[in-house]
Amino acid sequence: MSTSLSPLLAPMLSSAPMRAVCDDVAYLQAMLDFEAALARAEATAGVIPQSAAAPISAACSAASFDFAQLAQAATRSGNLAIPLVKALTAEVAKADAQAARFVHWGATSQDVIDTATMLTLRAAVEVLVSDCDRAIAGFAKLARAHRDTAMVARTWLQHALPMPLGLKLAEYAAALHRSRLRLTRLRREGLALQFGGAAGTLAALGDKGLAVAEQLAIELKLLLPEAPWHTHRDRIAEAASVLAILSGTCGKIARDISLLMQTDVAEAFEPSGEGRGGSSTMPHKRNPVAAASALAASTMAPNLAATILAAQVQEHERSAGPWHAEWPTLPTLLLVTSGALAAIVDIAEGLEIDAARMRANLDETGGLIMAEAVAMALAEKIGKSEAHHLIETASKKAVGEKRHLRDVLLADSNITAQISAEKLAHLFEPMAYQGASQALIDRLLASLDE
Repeated sequence: MSTSLSPLLAPMLSSAPMRAVCDDVAYLQAMLDFEAALARAEATAGVIPQSAAAPISAACSAASFDFAQLAQAATRSGNLAIPLVKALTAEVAKADAQAARFVHWGATSQDVIDTATMLTLRAAVEVLVSDCDRAIAGFAKLARAHRDTAMVARTWLQHALPMPLGLKLAEYAAALHRSRLRLTRLRREGLALQFGGAAGTLAALGDKGLAVAEQLAIELKLLLPEAPWHTHRDRIAEAASVLAILSGTCGKIARDISLLMQTDVAEAFEPSGEGRGGSSTMPHKRNPVAAASALAASTMAPNLAATILAAQVQEHERSAGPWHAEWPTLPTLLLVTSGALAAIVDIAEGLEIDAARMRANLDETGGLIMAEAVAMALAEKIGKSEAHHLIETASKKAVGEKRHLRDVLLADSNITAQISAEKLAHLFEPMAYQGASQALIDRLLASLDE
């Protein structure tokens, strides 16, 4: 299954199991699996002789075919199925000339290619679900361990409020779980047989077309659709959308980790190891290499998915062009999605957290991060608008005089008249101002069991 990822770069942007799924040998075998299953289904339905099924099935081994020759022939025929069927017929004829007469009986090229794509997607979903499970478990474990670890919540890349690290990690797990659900729903509802013959009517099979289709779906363990779907590409588009969403989730997590690894932040780090994250010139560097791989892959995914979505606009009963655009695009999307997810698995299973640095960063603004907490407590006494004005004024004074906000407030009689020193001290404890965070962590972790 030809892709745009070179052997040199593919390991940086894809997982080894997905490379095996998208390998040319695997894809050619999926096409041959269709041909073998078609022969068995047609023999069962009485369309071709029973004696023809076994010789056809026996010849359906990718190792028997010349890939370079098939690729060259495909440039002349317009798709890979045409030269493959010709070569398969010749291969069957070596053992049984009579059986060779029934190769690809009543089918068309698109039946072979699209069904092979569905078989590839099924194998790909298995790879992605497995990695989702690992990443979800890793982040869930971290979330439970760090539900009481205080850190800075950042909005617009600025310090906003305190939050428990466990909430951020539980959100990662839950977002990945939602993608896992999409993948399993795709596997259950979206992977359907394509079998329609020359124009989607199964005319070549007479009154036995549906019987063959039903048996073929059973043979390949694919859904039997209501009718052939050759130029209605919503199933492929849905798969691309699911992949792009998963890639985007991985990219979001990777972006966070890369920012947390910044020297000036230094709150969390990818797993370390010999030769990992170094620089060709700076011996001290510890670069976010897994995050970078995930970000690169997730940057590619939306445009690949867009190509698949654009390819939905196809002509009548067989497309000239948009269908062809799917062939290299979908496997490349599968590869980069796998790469993004594999990088996130690496992070989830080995994330190093510096809780002390997180606490130090909470104090970096001299108490300003607790301004809302104080303002809300004061608002209960004097109203929100006035309280907001007083704390805003005090915050500006604290910044201007390079003083801790708590000290500025303790020196302000407008504040101390309403809030005691003891209460004020409590308001500057980060984990005393976390709202429903603990309940949200519980809800997020509970959602993983759905």
